[in-house]
Amino acid sequence: MNIIICLAGALASAFVARYYLHMLQLESYQLDGYVRWLKKNPDKHLGGTLTIGVGATAAYYILWLLLRVFLKGPASRTAAGAVTLVGFALAAFMLDRRLHSQPEKKPIAYTPRMRRLYACLCVIALVAAILLTAIGVPAYILFVGAPYLALAAGGAMTPVEKAVNNHYMDDARRKLDARPDLVKIGITGSYGKTSTKFILATILSEKYDVLATPASFNTPMGLTRVIRERLEDHHQVFIAEMGARHVGDIKELVDLVHPSMGLITSVGAQHLETFGDVAAVANTKFELIEGLPQDGLAFFASDGGEVDKLYARAKGKKFITGTRGMRLDMKAEDIAVNQNGSLFTLKDGATGEKVACETKLLGRHNIGNIALACCVARQMGLTMEEIARGVSKIEPVEHRLQLLPSASGMTVIDDAFNSNPVGAKAALDVLAAFKGRHVIVTPGMVEQGEKEEEINRQFGAQMVGKVDEAILVGRKRAQPIIEGLRAAGMAPEHIHVTGSLEEATGVLGKIGQVGDVVLFENDLPDNYNEDQ
Repeated sequence: MNIIICLAGALASAFVARYYLHMLQLESYQLDGYVRWLKKNPDKHLGGTLTIGVGATAAYYILWLLLRVFLKGPASRTAAGAVTLVGFALAAFMLDRRLHSQPEKKPIAYTPRMRRLYACLCVIALVAAILLTAIGVPAYILFVGAPYLALAAGGAMTPVEKAVNNHYMDDARRKLDARPDLVKIGITGSYGKTSTKFILATILSEKYDVLATPASFNTPMGLTRVIRERLEDHHQVFIAEMGARHVGDIKELVDLVHPSMGLITSVGAQHLETFGDVAAVANTKFELIEGLPQDGLAFFASDGGEVDKLYARAKGKKFITGTRGMRLDMKAEDIAVNQNGSLFTLKDGATGEKVACETKLLGRHNIGNIALACCVARQMGLTMEEIARGVSKIEPVEHRLQLLPSASGMTVIDDAFNSNPVGAKAALDVLAAFKGRHVIVTPGMVEQGEKEEEINRQFGAQMVGKVDEAILVGRKRAQPIIEGLRAAGMAPEHIHVTGSLEEATGVLGKIGQVGDVVLFENDLPDNYNEDQ
């Protein structure tokens, strides 16, 4: 029976730990991010694994003491073990079901790394269960530590994963070094980098054979995979999106790609939990410019703030672009927006040439991204007419101010990808430009550090006057937004608080009307789900 309990404790802990490995994966395998998740979500681990692990262990000892009155020798321990084993297994199974009760937006991916991690976790669980059994403690108690098995496995596998990563990254570097003819472009920013990447790729494709990293591939291993698996001899331009959560992340990507051109789309309050403040964000983004060769070209999207400061810091050949200001190297002006997209005039600041452009994209900030990409295209030899033709072919990026067809008679604007303060404000401006009643569905913003509540409070205040109905996702997370809405004058009957996106969609179905314009602003990943 001791052996059976030992195996049951190890198996049950490893079984439930799949959920915690998923959370670790959603935190990009960053152990510090996973620790923050544990601290923010004690109900996701202490309330379940602690209760079951301690409860089963206590029940075992209590039942064993009671049964000793009626049964002699090891029979009492065997009977206590058999009874508690059934309850323990059932409780562990029910907890696992509860943790996975909500539909997963991004299910766990059993990549080679995840398989190695899970194998390591199983070994740790088995060794711990054997040690507990050896000292006479039922392995039920191991279940208390199920959330921390993921942390232990992640720590144990760090040197292994680093070695694996270095092997593949070295291979990617060799492949890039073998292509001195390849034009390599790096793009970074707190927001707008993915959109700008696809905008630039589309425009440059009017003249060049372009490879851009897909989706939001912006980590060292993401870029490594693209270089190793997709870069071909016929490609003339490689565009690499570069993301960061920590100081030094951009430098690591620059050391991998060695771009000759660098673009900074924005600097703002993003990932403040890891950066601490906007100054650290700005310095990290500037690592791209510092890593350019002496004859490299640096491009900046003017924002009247942090990006302009970085432009002033930059040495060498540099360009600044935007939609406002007189001394811009590339400017989008005379902007007009309708339900089909945007119209604007593109002006080359160096030559004074102008060309009329039209695009399916919405929002002044997207037009700013286009101006930034157009400046790069101009430096790469495209004519203004070629650039305008490329602009007309730009398709909206999925979940970024994307107009979606709707059979309900409502206009849907999908801006669900990782909202940020500047992007959220721009999305509200886009919503306000449409005719009809305005509805927003949003959980607010995350990863804003100590300023998160204040940022969401401001977000709520910004909605008033632009939004008629606010459907908020996440009862705890919604509180600062509600405060902002009420302080700015929105009546309580127009504020709807839900526990999940599924519930929010149900509310929309009840209050929505033909002719409404609905903005879905941000959609949090599974590790921010409050209803599990």
